[in-house]
Amino acid sequence: MRNRSLWIGFLLALGLGLSIALTQQQEVDPYKEAERQRELFRQTAGILPGELYAAQGEELFTQKRGPKNASLEACDFGLGPGKLEGALTQLPRYFADTRRVEDLETRIVSCMVRLQGFKPEEIKRDEVKALTAYVASKSSEMPINVVPKTSQEIAMYNLGRELWYHRAGNRDMNCAICHDAYAGGKVRLSPVRSPRQGLSNEWPAYRFEADKLYTLQDRIAFCYESIGIAPPEFYSEPYIALSIYMLAEATKGKHKFTELPGFTR
Repeated sequence: MRNRSLWIGFLLALGLGLSIALTQQQEVDPYKEAERQRELFRQTAGILPGELYAAQGEELFTQKRGPKNASLEACDFGLGPGKLEGALTQLPRYFADTRRVEDLETRIVSCMVRLQGFKPEEIKRDEVKALTAYVASKSSEMPINVVPKTSQEIAMYNLGRELWYHRAGNRDMNCAICHDAYAGGKVRLSPVRSPRQGLSNEWPAYRFEADKLYTLQDRIAFCYESIGIAPPEFYSEPYIALSIYMLAEATKGKHKFTELPGFTR
């Protein structure tokens, strides 16, 4: 595990060097630049950062850890204990054992608490992100199929839609001001998509400009910060609500996930 972490650190340092040229350019096509950076990583290191995060997550998933000395292989992501293929495609969803709607990250935390005996405050964010990369990799390029059905899922979807349009903060902003009003256009050279256009289908992803892995919750937190609002605590309802809203809309638009973990600007 230590060698894997050192290798990830090396790649992140490498990524900083590969990204310098981008910061010196005034205009660049984000998709073409992402593909260029992706190929540079392949040629230089022979592996993508997202793949290393997923490999680290696999180690964490199968290791016996925590007070209960157990792995996460019995974790049920909605398809049965230990079944990972396509699990992300139907998350967030309601889980009877926790009596709440959970997205992938929140479900991982629940399983670490229930199966391994960790206390919530003992769980490391970086480990959750690596585990998210691993589990998500098993749904790479699969169709999104988030359809709220239970009363809890519908309520969470409705909360997500409310949060999407709720204006807040000193800038009086909401998600829709950028992602709906400018859908199909660009903001600071970056393409903008609405939920119905497949927004959220590339996370988790390695962001080469930031030189780190972003999960969907990280991306939502970044949006909060971008409009001057303090982001909620990770694994809390606002993240789950916004996720189920965006992914349910992406389902209506018949979208699928990109290659996961993704690689983006």
